[in-house]
Amino acid sequence: MAFAAEKLQSDDALLDAYSATVADAVDRIGPAVCRIERIGAGGHGSGFVIAQDGLVVTNFHVVGDARDVRVTMPDGASREGRVLGRDPDTDIALVRADGSFADVAPLGDSKRLRRGQIAIAIGNPLGFEWTVTAGVVSALGRSMRASTGRLIDDVIQTDAALNPGNSGGPLVSSAGEVIGVNTAMIHGAQGIAFAVASNTANFVISEIIRFGRVRRAFIGVSADTTNLPRRAALLSQVTTNTAVRLRSVEKNGPAARAGLKEGDIIAAIDGRPVTGVDDLVRMLDAERIGRETLCTVVRPTGVSQVAVTPVARTN
Repeated sequence: MAFAAEKLQSDDALLDAYSATVADAVDRIGPAVCRIERIGAGGHGSGFVIAQDGLVVTNFHVVGDARDVRVTMPDGASREGRVLGRDPDTDIALVRADGSFADVAPLGDSKRLRRGQIAIAIGNPLGFEWTVTAGVVSALGRSMRASTGRLIDDVIQTDAALNPGNSGGPLVSSAGEVIGVNTAMIHGAQGIAFAVASNTANFVISEIIRFGRVRRAFIGVSADTTNLPRRAALLSQVTTNTAVRLRSVEKNGPAARAGLKEGDIIAAIDGRPVTGVDDLVRMLDAERIGRETLCTVVRPTGVSQVAVTPVARTN
């Protein structure tokens, strides 16, 4: 009996610690989570404030083609907002809401995520405002198809329950940082939901702020983050233990013309380590369009340098 009582106390302590962790993260991020409605068009979703001057992150499919939206905060305050930019390829949009905001949700580093760590979704599902669900990071480096038909790489899979209306809300770590932007759930499946990684969102936000849109160079590949064997890292002269494996190479695209093939591992671009898909996305910016780019490629036969000339994305 004494053992059973001690075991029960231990379980209670663990549960209390978990509950406190989730509650603390929600207390930190929850006040920055908003409800977003298209003015005059119907439909709603979620978003979160990332800057006190009213920058709000949400999904592209939440705002659609709308110019103006209504942003409602947990305290009931409602403001009008304007869509600054949208990126259908990653399902991210950026809104500027009127006024100033005391509470913001900081973007964390999604590259540091591990499978099994706590993931907390905050949003406005099915008309139930400011709802919290919790689970874990189920998988990393997933891909899902955007509304444009292109694959969104480096997607986080979680079992934190998402429902219509959660879209655009934050996926939060136990440290109280946004690690992803909730974007989709699998209909008919239980415990399978997806979020765009915070590093990808950060890249898109930066591009929209600077240029009003996301400029990209294109080489015609889709890829996954993969482990880089130590010997390959040494031969590649990089200090990281992850890289990017090409899952497919578009026929007649710049990568194919340069000789890159499915299964190739890109460890560096112009001498800079490529530690994951988000690195590859960021490095293929507008500055590389039309400029010869040297890829350090790992194959079973060894390491080689392949020169690829990216072209501008046309859509």
